[in-house]
Amino acid sequence: MSRQEHVTDGRRFRTGAPWPAALPPGVIRQAGQKLWAAAWRAPTAAFTFVELMASITIILLLTTVALPLARVQIQRSKEVDLRRDLRQMREAIDHYKDYSDHGMIPVKADTYGYPPDLQTLVDGVELKGLSTAKYKFLRKLPVDPMTTSTDWGMRSMQDDLDSRSWGGQNVFDVYSKSDGTALDGSKYSDW
Repeated sequence: MSRQEHVTDGRRFRTGAPWPAALPPGVIRQAGQKLWAAAWRAPTAAFTFVELMASITIILLLTTVALPLARVQIQRSKEVDLRRDLRQMREAIDHYKDYSDHGMIPVKADTYGYPPDLQTLVDGVELKGLSTAKYKFLRKLPVDPMTTSTDWGMRSMQDDLDSRSWGGQNVFDVYSKSDGTALDGSKYSDW
């Protein structure tokens, strides 16, 4: 066998054995009595099992903290929507009462100038005088965010202030029919 000259790391040296051909990882080749093995290396861009478990644990901890905060935020936004809807309907009832007090719309005797039902606020009322147009106080009945329906609790002028049943004479006030409790501890039906 002749001696061969090999270049490794920029240096030249002489060996008596032939240089092994490039081998795929994990393959062992026998050359004479020496074993040449291609070195197996773990990928440097991969995660170890410990790193993977640590990152999963951190993600789980962040999730357990974030979920309750998200639930509270969703409930808070529903409460804001409920307050806005109640305010909007109560303002429409007050506008109807103002129009009836000023004699701009016809009034039935036992209604005290309040609307007979909530749908009247949406359908509109013909104004007295020469105009034939209807004046609408609401574009549509808002959906109760707590019950997800347009079925609101109503009180008439003749009902008690804390009554949960509607007498049917007129609509003096509206409330949510939800039995839930708000973040501040009050009942939605008391708003």
